[in-house]
Amino acid sequence: MKKSNERTTLIRLIHVGRREIGMDDESYRMMLANMPALGGRTSSADLSIRGLSLVLDALKAKGFEICPKAKPQSRRLADDEQSRLIRHLWLQLADAGIVRDRSEAALAKFVCSMVKIEALQWLTGSQASKVIENLKQWQKREVNKQQNNGGT
Repeated sequence: MKKSNERTTLIRLIHVGRREIGMDDESYRMMLANMPALGGRTSSADLSIRGLSLVLDALKAKGFEICPKAKPQSRRLADDEQSRLIRHLWLQLADAGIVRDRSEAALAKFVCSMVKIEALQWLTGSQASKVIENLKQWQKREVNKQQNNGGT
């Protein structure tokens, strides 16, 4: 991989990671400033490929996981009962505005982050149950949050 491509890829991954773990700009810059190997730099634009790799590793240590991009849908959607329920719960969350991307690819990424499986078709019964329970709990938390905020 060319250095400029590698650099661009690392910067993109860092910013995706930051967003996915919910790190705001101030916290991100503070994290960079506290990394001695970066020499006080606080912007990814100022970092070498080695520095960018260190930052990416730090984000991974904080919980960021890189899941491969979902490939264009070339196979049929999983149509078993558990997969239909997973998809139904996901779409309910999307309809409520809790999930921003209702696509099958976004659902696959969510599932991958939970059970390290990239497609509903490949889930075991226990993995599917784990995803279902997680979605139900997420839905319940959001309903409780709305109720505690007076329905706003």
